Amino acid sequence: MQSFDFDKTDISKIKQAISGNDELLKATLAEYHASEIAILFESISSDDRERIINLLDVETASEVISEMHEETHPEELLFQLHPDKRTEIVEELDYDDATDIISQLDEHEQKEILEELSDDDASSIRNLMSYEEDSAGGLMNTQFISINLNLTKKDAIDEIIRQSEEIEEFYTVNVVDDFNVFKGIVSLKDIIKAKGNAKITEMVNPDAVFVKADTDQEEVAKLISQYNLTSIPVVDNEMRLLGRVTFDDVIDVLEEENTEDILKISGVSEDEELSGNWVEAVKSRLPWLIINLATAFLASAVIRHYESTLDSLAVLSAYMVIIAGMGGNAATQALAVTVRRISLYDLTDNQAYRTVLKEFTVGLINGAVTGLIVLVFAYFFDSNFMLGLVIFLAMTGNLVIAGITGSSIPLILKRVGIDPAIASSIIITTFTDVFGFLLLLGLASKLLL
Repeated sequence: MQSFDFDKTDISKIKQAISGNDELLKATLAEYHASEIAILFESISSDDRERIINLLDVETASEVISEMHEETHPEELLFQLHPDKRTEIVEELDYDDATDIISQLDEHEQKEILEELSDDDASSIRNLMSYEEDSAGGLMNTQFISINLNLTKKDAIDEIIRQSEEIEEFYTVNVVDDFNVFKGIVSLKDIIKAKGNAKITEMVNPDAVFVKADTDQEEVAKLISQYNLTSIPVVDNEMRLLGRVTFDDVIDVLEEENTEDILKISGVSEDEELSGNWVEAVKSRLPWLIINLATAFLASAVIRHYESTLDSLAVLSAYMVIIAGMGGNAATQALAVTVRRISLYDLTDNQAYRTVLKEFTVGLINGAVTGLIVLVFAYFFDSNFMLGLVIFLAMTGNLVIAGITGSSIPLILKRVGIDPAIASSIIITTFTDVFGFLLLLGLASKLLL
């Protein structure tokens, strides 16, 4: 396998091999990792994907399908394969990966695939499909190592060896009682170092971090990150051990959540696929633009109200663009930082207050500095100190408003149960435009006329 980065040259090389015979293509594919082949799948036809999957061994084919981005629809590729091939691939997949892929299919297609599997595999996947997709239950893998609390060191090692034959890799050993109730975790290192007659009950860490099956995936990710865990146990309401969520699953969650927040802050629906066509993009974005248009009329109303001021001081129109642009940028900065803080931490009232106070201070200082720059410009370029003073006050005031609204609005929306990433940007844009124009034109009408 090549050690350099997978780039356009490599994609071109494989595409060229696709036009040749199967032996050439198979030999070329052998040079690349499964994740690199999954990247290639984003730029080739479904027929070529199917051909490649059929040329790969089952282990590599399952890795490729599990690495495919959801927007390239691995479920469709899986379903179009010959039943024998897809059954082998599903059985090779981890249960959580198989569940994620199969759950995207129509109900009758799910049924067809599950009926082809062994009873144990089908039952495990059906069980995982019963959980919400964005919960710990929907994220977990039901393949894990668990040993009884009362085992001796020797018996525990024998049991770990027996169970590990069915598991590709594991990071921690879960400890349960006779009723499969979770009692904690124990490290393999502690078991190996223990005396020969020691029991697991003497080594177990009962304060291990765990999550319930209905815990939101973002909370799972936070806990794994906070406690530097490689995996976290998942239990039901009776504390019975159900599965585990590993750090590699959390990486996918963090990427998904970050992408979702970025799209929302930009006024783009999470339903729009990044590789979707223009029809999907229009359907996703147009409603938000219409809402934004409605709020823009408020800013327009302020300008209309001060139409006589603008007639007398036409130069103000040039500075209105600066005031609005600076306010919008400052508010977006405050919004991005605040939404990120909300997504990472459960802010207390005091932390929320300190967040708003910080952005108020930042807005005041940045507004004063940038306002002073424009004041100097207006004094020398327009030979009008009072005009510069009005712009200075308007700039300072608008950036203070930008800081306050950019930080407080997402906090308020979060408190009332609305996703702060969805509506915040439109609201703060309205505030900075309306108050920016109001401050500039209002002060100009009082101090310059």
